[in-house]
Amino acid sequence: MAKEAKVNYSDELTAAIVQRYTSGESVETIAESIGKAVRSVRAKLVRENVYVAPEKGVKAKREEGPTKKELLITLSEVWPDAPVDGLVNATKEAIASLIAHLEAEADAAESDDTVEGGESQDAS
Repeated sequence: MAKEAKVNYSDELTAAIVQRYTSGESVETIAESIGKAVRSVRAKLVRENVYVAPEKGVKAKREEGPTKKELLITLSEVWPDAPVDGLVNATKEAIASLIAHLEAEADAAESDDTVEGGESQDAS
């Protein structure tokens, strides 16, 4: 004895949800009003070839500026012995801050060397 399949959507209900959906009503509103899950109603509309998936949002644009890889290359130029392999999981901001700090230290050291060497910083 074969078991009869349960009918989840009658022909009348199917026609009603198709009409409501094509006239602009949301899947969520339709599902709530007929006491069915949103996924169930959406699946039925897909099977009826009327469902149109909403457009996916635009992904956030990549921040302007150098990539993390480019920052690590710059860091290795500023600090040749830098443990760049260990900084792969660091944020771009942290790497950029470290580069800025090292460059400031190098500039300060150059200024100190210039003053100690007897050369004046001001040419006036």
